[in-house]
Amino acid sequence: MLLVVTGASAAALLAAKPSIDQQIEYSRQPLFYSAWLLALSGLVGIVVAADAFNIFVFMEISSLASYILIAGGPNRRALPAVFKYLMMGTIGATFYLIGVGLIYMMTGTLNLADMQARIGDVTEINPILIAAGFITIGLALKAAVFPLHVWVPNAYAYAPHMVTVFLAACATKVAMYVLIRFDYMIFQGNLTDHVMQFAWFAMPLAILGILIASAVAIFEGHLKRLLASSSIAQIGYILLGVSFVSIAGLSASTMHLFNHALAKGGLFLGVACIAYHYRDLRLSQLGGASSRMPWTCATIVVSGLSLVGVPGTAGFISKWLLINAALQNEKWGWWLVAIILVSSLMAVVYVWRIVEALYFKEPVDNAEAAKISEAPIQLLFITGVVALMNIYFGLFPQLPLALADSTAALLLGNIL
Repeated sequence: MLLVVTGASAAALLAAKPSIDQQIEYSRQPLFYSAWLLALSGLVGIVVAADAFNIFVFMEISSLASYILIAGGPNRRALPAVFKYLMMGTIGATFYLIGVGLIYMMTGTLNLADMQARIGDVTEINPILIAAGFITIGLALKAAVFPLHVWVPNAYAYAPHMVTVFLAACATKVAMYVLIRFDYMIFQGNLTDHVMQFAWFAMPLAILGILIASAVAIFEGHLKRLLASSSIAQIGYILLGVSFVSIAGLSASTMHLFNHALAKGGLFLGVACIAYHYRDLRLSQLGGASSRMPWTCATIVVSGLSLVGVPGTAGFISKWLLINAALQNEKWGWWLVAIILVSSLMAVVYVWRIVEALYFKEPVDNAEAAKISEAPIQLLFITGVVALMNIYFGLFPQLPLALADSTAALLLGNIL
C-alpha cells in the first residue's frame, strides 16, 4: 500500500504542473500543494499506523485535505460534490470511531496487536460484534463500497484533473486496506461465525457493485464520470476476492489493488492530457482527438485494455487470480466466474465507447479544434510511463504477486 500511495502521488506530481497551471491560480498554488502533502501524509500515516485511534487521526487529516483539493479547481460544481463527500466521509469516520471506542471499552487497548490478542478473552461479546458492524460499515463508506458510493462520481468528475489521478489511484484503496486489516487481523480469528457473516455481507455488495456500476458506466456520457463509475465496479472486484476468505481470494484482491491503481491512474492521466485542450469532456465532443493527440489516445487505449483485463496487461493477472479463487468455491464457483466474465465484457463495452469517441467519431470542426495538439511533454511523458507499466507488470508480475501472496499468508495465518 505504501508503494501504491507514494507511487500514485509521485506520478501525479511529476505530471501535474501544466494541468495545475491551467486550473489553479498561481497565487493559490502553494496552498494547493500544501493540501496535497497533507493528504499524502494522512494516507501514508493510515497505512503505517499500528494504533486504531491514530488511524482515525490520519484518516481525518487525509479527508480534510482531500476536500480542499477537490474544491480547489475552477469548476464551481465541485462545491456541492465536496459537501456530499464531506457529509458521507464524516459519517464513515464517526462509525469507525464508535466501533473503536467499543473495542477499547472491552479490551482496554488501542494497539492493533494487543486488540488481536485480547478480543479472544472478552466474555461479553455483543459490544465487539456491534463494533465490528460499525467499523465495517464506516470503512465501507470511506472505500466507496456499493451502495455507499454516491459521493464518488461527482467528486472525481469536478475535482482538478491531477487530484482525480491521485485520489482514484489510492484514496478508496487505503480505506479498503484498513477494512481488510480489521476484519482479518482483529475479528476473523476471534469472533465465532465472523468468517461466514463477513462473506455473506461482502459478497452480495461486491456483485451488485460490479454489475450495477458497470451498467451505469456503459450509459454514461461524460468521460470522468464514466471512469468514476468504473472505479466503483473495480472496488467490487477487490471486495469480492476479500469475501472468499481464502489465501487465493485475498491474494487476488491485493493484486487488484495494485493493478487497478496502475490502470485507473493511467486513464485519468490520459484524461488530464485531453483536458489540456478539450474543456468539454463529454464523449460526443471528443471526436477527432486521435488525429490531433495520437500519443495521448494510445496511452488511454493501453490503460483501458488493462482495465478490461486483456492478456499481456496488469489487469489480466488479477482477474485471472480472481477467477482461480472463485473456482475454489464449490457451491458458487461457476456462478462467480460467470459474473466476473460478464462484467469484463461490460468493461469492454464502456472502454470501447471511449475508443470509439476518440478514434471513430467525426471531428469537431471549429477554429480552436484545429489548433489542438499533444499535451505538454511533461504531462504526456508520465502518462506514457504509467501506461507502459500496465504492460510491464502484465508480463513481469513477480514483485506485486510476491507481495500479495505474503500479505494473504500473513492475514490468514491466524484463521486457516
